[in-house]
Amino acid sequence: MTDSHVAAPAPATLVRTPRARRYAMTRPEFFAVEYAINPWMDIATPVDVGVAVAQWDALRTTYVRLGHRVEVIEPVPGLPDMVYAANGGFVARDVAIVARFRFAERAGESRAYAEWMSSLGYRPVSTRHINEGQGDLLLVGETVLAGYGFRTDRRAHPEISAALRVPVVSLELVDPRFYHLDTALAVLDDRTIAFYPPAFSAAAQHQLQALFPDAIVVASADAFVLGLNVVSDGLHVVLPAAATGFAAQLRAAGFEPVGVDLSELLKGGGSVKCCTLEVFP
Repeated sequence: MTDSHVAAPAPATLVRTPRARRYAMTRPEFFAVEYAINPWMDIATPVDVGVAVAQWDALRTTYVRLGHRVEVIEPVPGLPDMVYAANGGFVARDVAIVARFRFAERAGESRAYAEWMSSLGYRPVSTRHINEGQGDLLLVGETVLAGYGFRTDRRAHPEISAALRVPVVSLELVDPRFYHLDTALAVLDDRTIAFYPPAFSAAAQHQLQALFPDAIVVASADAFVLGLNVVSDGLHVVLPAAATGFAAQLRAAGFEPVGVDLSELLKGGGSVKCCTLEVFP
């Protein structure tokens, strides 16, 4: 599938309904690009922590303005990627799965997020195999879409399914620029997704087309600014401001795009969703 195959807009009569959400975020006080573990990271590119904090706070304020609850997790010195809270695990109902990171540079984040889960009254569950939380595990209705190929080990998917007691659909990622599922696929509501087909294997593309025939297909220009790294409440879709084409597609489908600038945090390979761990009821 190429960029020319753009899904038709949803009927104008379709009514989208927002739902109040609960998010967790970690302030980027110690954000830096000290190593390169994805193609977006360049240790030679300077990072302005003050700008990163201001952009992060604007994102947090946006969530609050939209009526959502935001919990702030204490950052830990020496863990510059901890700002990407979505990778910390997966919390739903009575289950809190803590991430098991592929790279040693991020291993300490597992302990930090496990402590936070414990503070909420959960007993954190670990997997035997690598899983990088909501970076690769996205809930759509009662199903988890699970990425693999660069970070999360496919062998963790049955573990996730058993722990959460929900079906898991495994999707292979093939482009290293889209190393986590949440960089190539956006969950917009319980039935609607958007995705960038070239990030996926042919088999995964066929799976997504079968499961979501009305999916929004996003063009390269928007994918390459991590435009799919979004957070949606079912109506409002908070997304990178540079993804203007995707924003237009969202409006045509009855959603309300809310653009934010996270350009400083993009230097670490993350944007809106990466900074946001949703706690599902």
